[in-house]
Amino acid sequence: MALEYQAINLGQGFPDFNPDPALLNLVSDAMAQGLNQYPAMAGVTPLREIISQKIFTLYQHQYDADTEITITSGATQAIMASVLACVGTGDEVIVLEPCYDCYVPAITLAGATPIRVAMLAPTLTKRVYSVDWTLVTAAITKKTKLIIVNFPHNPTGAVITDADLDELENIVNQHDLLILSDEVYEHIIFDGGTHKSLATRPDLAAKTFVISSFGKTTHTTGWKVGYCCAPKQMTTELRKVHQFMVFTVPSPFQHALATYTTDPNTYLNLSDFYQEKRDYLSLGLQTTRFKVLPSPGTFFLLADYSEISNQSEADFAIWLTQTHGVTVIPVSAFYQSSDAPTSNHRLVRFCFAKQGATLDLAIERLAKV
Repeated sequence: MALEYQAINLGQGFPDFNPDPALLNLVSDAMAQGLNQYPAMAGVTPLREIISQKIFTLYQHQYDADTEITITSGATQAIMASVLACVGTGDEVIVLEPCYDCYVPAITLAGATPIRVAMLAPTLTKRVYSVDWTLVTAAITKKTKLIIVNFPHNPTGAVITDADLDELENIVNQHDLLILSDEVYEHIIFDGGTHKSLATRPDLAAKTFVISSFGKTTHTTGWKVGYCCAPKQMTTELRKVHQFMVFTVPSPFQHALATYTTDPNTYLNLSDFYQEKRDYLSLGLQTTRFKVLPSPGTFFLLADYSEISNQSEADFAIWLTQTHGVTVIPVSAFYQSSDAPTSNHRLVRFCFAKQGATLDLAIERLAKV
């Protein structure tokens, strides 16, 4: 619809700018050097080694590069392979709603049943989505095999806290289950915060598939290069699925990313880069009738449109595209029933991973709403 109405697409989560030219040159160099054939199934050794070093430096957990790190075709494939590796018919998997749209299909394809637990929606006093862990605990049954968490959280931008990690530790210590932690926005945390990976807690790391993505950290979503870190016995099962889903991931991209990631500034400066864009869009939206909610992480922010319309979120997003030429995503799309009253809080998601000119034009149009 954005294409049909020539709208500015602030809906989909992808940058509209190129990655670092140095990274592009590294890919070209790798191709010229003949690194174009099948790499190792689990990923090229230099890339797995640099990931291991990075995680140890940031989170003080040592993953073995040979047996506990797997390069995947984006985080989406890592999520699918992780789910297929550990759940099946008769199992239940807990997801936090609103949830990213690939979790439930993966669970369903595995033959398991998704159990949705609603996050607490923003209020006047608490302006960011949060998890009520008593609801999560209450949803656990003898059939529960896996819990999927995603922080920094898409679509809401919420980040995980020490208190959240404490609650998760209590859960895994009391129940025989695993965790899938989608941490693709780990390097996009704002206002001086730092990401609290599940890998920082030994009890959690021992039972968790930790998944991340170079697409988010290097502005290369179209390359589809991600990775999964997990204990050896869990990685063994993951790789059995990975082998027959994609076998491996394009070789020149892997070699280029291995070299590029040796410089920590390629990911440590990402928060500042995106915070500038977040603040720019947030300031611009203050000239409109949208009410901006805090965005602690990711390259998304939510805005309340209740002063503009009482339409459902989906209808409002369609109207905004057709009438004003700006496309956003209704948060209700990340719920099981997008038209249910409990899924509609008059919130829409903006992606600010865009060029300044793109944001300027969007703000100009939104000011007329």
